[in-house]
Amino acid sequence: MRNPRDFGKPLAIGAPAPVLEIPFKPSRMIHFLDFSNEKMVAKVPDIAPTVDILLGNLEDAVPVDRKQAAREGVVRVGQEMDLGDTQLWTRVNSLESPWVLDDITTLVREIGHKLDVMMIPKVEGAWDIHYVDRLLAQLEARADLERPIL
Repeated sequence: MRNPRDFGKPLAIGAPAPVLEIPFKPSRMIHFLDFSNEKMVAKVPDIAPTVDILLGNLEDAVPVDRKQAAREGVVRVGQEMDLGDTQLWTRVNSLESPWVLDDITTLVREIGHKLDVMMIPKVEGAWDIHYVDRLLAQLEARADLERPIL
């Protein structure tokens, strides 16, 4: 556990400072997408202006044989498409899965500057949040991000 006097300080050297107040942005419409589906990816430019959040789903809704393609699709959308004011979120695979480490490291490295939120499914306790929080801070520092991913 961190010392209380360290509250508000970065969790890793070079990482952005943690957000002390969660920014409020209305999220009336969240559109979950499987970015391994090329038909869905082709519709992103039309969908983005009509929703508050595009969420690239990498978890259970994506078949095992399409996990890597879904991750690559989220990266492609983040790198190549102008989403305007629409936020880009992702839901990675669960922490006990064999894909989660690749999900987190790839997304932070490739599109960390565009990714607003990373959802962690099936959290079993505070220790899961502490683990991801520290890992994200280290990866954010390595990627030289100026703001943390929520």
